[in-house]
Amino acid sequence: MQIIRFVKASLWAVASMAMMSAALAQAPLRIGAINPYSGPLALYGDEVARGYQLAVDEQNAKGGVLGRKIELVRGDAANPQQGIAAVDQLVTRDKVDLFIGTYISAVSNAASDAAQRYNKIYWDTNAVAAELTERGLPNFIRAGPNANNFADMSVRAVMELITPALGKKDVSVWIEHEDSIYGKSIGDLQKKLLDGKGVKVLGQGAHNFKAADLTDVVLRIKRANPDVWLMTGYVPDTNLLLKTAREQGFKPPVIITVGTGDTGETLEALGPEFLEGIMVVSYPRPDISEKFGPGAGAYLAAYRKTFNKDPVAPQGLSAYTGMKILLETVQAAGSTDVEKVRAAAAKLDKPLNSYPSGFGVKFDDKFQNTRAIFTVIQWQGGKQVTVFPAEARAPGIALKNTPRKQS
Repeated sequence: MQIIRFVKASLWAVASMAMMSAALAQAPLRIGAINPYSGPLALYGDEVARGYQLAVDEQNAKGGVLGRKIELVRGDAANPQQGIAAVDQLVTRDKVDLFIGTYISAVSNAASDAAQRYNKIYWDTNAVAAELTERGLPNFIRAGPNANNFADMSVRAVMELITPALGKKDVSVWIEHEDSIYGKSIGDLQKKLLDGKGVKVLGQGAHNFKAADLTDVVLRIKRANPDVWLMTGYVPDTNLLLKTAREQGFKPPVIITVGTGDTGETLEALGPEFLEGIMVVSYPRPDISEKFGPGAGAYLAAYRKTFNKDPVAPQGLSAYTGMKILLETVQAAGSTDVEKVRAAAAKLDKPLNSYPSGFGVKFDDKFQNTRAIFTVIQWQGGKQVTVFPAEARAPGIALKNTPRKQS
């Protein structure tokens, strides 16, 4: 009798475990998306999340990942403290399996550290501060480019695109950036790279992106009179700097903004006449050639169909690509376990131009994707067109109004 009871109990335990495993297999894979969804940068946090959602919808239509449908759960964070709180809430209340983000580097820095305390992957697609992968945080993987890529592409543009257009041998540059780890890391590397190429850097300035008045900054740059003004910031300070330059009658031959300046918000703030000829080093846009970014056109069509409008900002395409790479990695890992995901990520090897953004994927030993790059757009007739690298240009596109005409 005791043997029979034992066998029954064992069978019941096995059946219970099987039912629990089946239930787990059917439970959605929950991904916490950390971004600013309120406040002055909410427009861009929302845009990043739209890119995520399009990739999730596409994968769910194919059956999901690991036999589970994917569910995106938003965590609102506009500053580091909110990033930590969002992670805590998403783990304890929403039971997310892993994290993805982030529009703001300082938020990514704090939130990924908080996620590590819960032993959860933090997969970054849009934060670019170089320090993020330098920490050696064991749960942090960045599928998108970093600040080094911003600096490298902006310097490449100066040397390969701008210098020939200006027809000068000795081009002078002013570097201006916002003063957080995001802007400073880009500005410092721009200075190092330009110095190494023998380019005359007239100065390097820093400002707070929340500043209400940047007149002194613009006047200082105007006095220096550079051929090229390199400017790294967020939307509020970039727009304010450009507005102030217009008010002060400062129109250098070339303005290159880095990271922002290529959205409808900037067009509305400055107008097409002032923006004509300004260039922006930023995330790849859906107007890139299909050879450079296979599937970019399909992404744009899906975006329009789902959200009934054109993309608000280019960050969404990189977010979409980053989510696609994450889901491929989780599928290959067979798990969301940190070590298994890292092991699967380390094996990825796809060349540039494999994804709609033009990215490939190959992670270095710090889990930075070495095949994620930025592109350069130029404002032409109130629209943004990709002009660099040359292979990213759509047919018929060429550089215009360089140097910018003086009014």
